[in-house]
Amino acid sequence: MTSPPSETPARQARTVMRATDRAALATSQGGWPFASLVLAALDHDGTPLLLISDLSEHAKNIKREPRVSLLFDGTRGFDDPLTGPRVTVLGEAQASAEKRLLQRFLARHPAAELYAGFADFHLYRIAVTRAHLVAGFGRIHWIEASDLLPAVDPRWTTGEAELVSTLNGDPSRLQGMLTAYGLTGEWHFTGIDPEGADLRNRGNIGRLEFATVLQKPGDGLAALAQATLTTL
Repeated sequence: MTSPPSETPARQARTVMRATDRAALATSQGGWPFASLVLAALDHDGTPLLLISDLSEHAKNIKREPRVSLLFDGTRGFDDPLTGPRVTVLGEAQASAEKRLLQRFLARHPAAELYAGFADFHLYRIAVTRAHLVAGFGRIHWIEASDLLPAVDPRWTTGEAELVSTLNGDPSRLQGMLTAYGLTGEWHFTGIDPEGADLRNRGNIGRLEFATVLQKPGDGLAALAQATLTTL
C-alpha cells in the first residue's frame, strides 16, 4: 500500500480505511472485549458502514452497549507489519434504514446481496467519536471526528451512482482506463467519493486516489485520468 498524494493524519487515516473492505469489530460482551472480522464499507465522508445479523454476538452486544471500535489494517505487504499503517475508530453503532447507505455497502460487497434482504440483517453506521492512527514507528495521532469526516457536498448523494454507471457502462473506456493503470481482468468501479474511486475484480479490490479532493461527482472523470493506484 502506497501513500496518497497529500498527507495529513486525517487523510492518512481515511486512506487506510478506504483501502480495505474489512475490519476487526470489537464490542462489549458482559464487560469483556469481543472482537471478530466484519465486512466494512464507507460513506462518502468516511463514516464506516456494517451489515450485521441480529443473530450475531455483535448485534446482541450493541443492543446493550452501542460503543464499539473498529480496526482497519493497512499493513498488508509490509515485511514488518508494525511499520505499516493501521487505524482504530471509536464510535457508536447506530442502525440505519437509509437505502442509499445499504446500496453503497452492497456495491462494495456484491456477495452480501444474497442475505442483505433477510429480516435479521440490518445496516449500521458508526457515529465516529475519534480515531487512532498508527502510521509506523513513532508516527501516532489521535484524530477527532470533525477532522476525520470532512463535510461532503450533497451532490455526491445522487451523483455517484450516475458516474459509476457511466464508467462501467462503457467497456472500451473502462478497459482503456484500467489498462493505463496496469490492471487486467474483469475490474469494475464499485464507488467513487471525493478522494478516490474503489474497484473490484471478484475477491480483489483496488483503490485510485485523486490528486485533490473533489467538490462534486462531475469532476470525477477528469480526476481519474490523474489518479494514483494506491492499493491492489
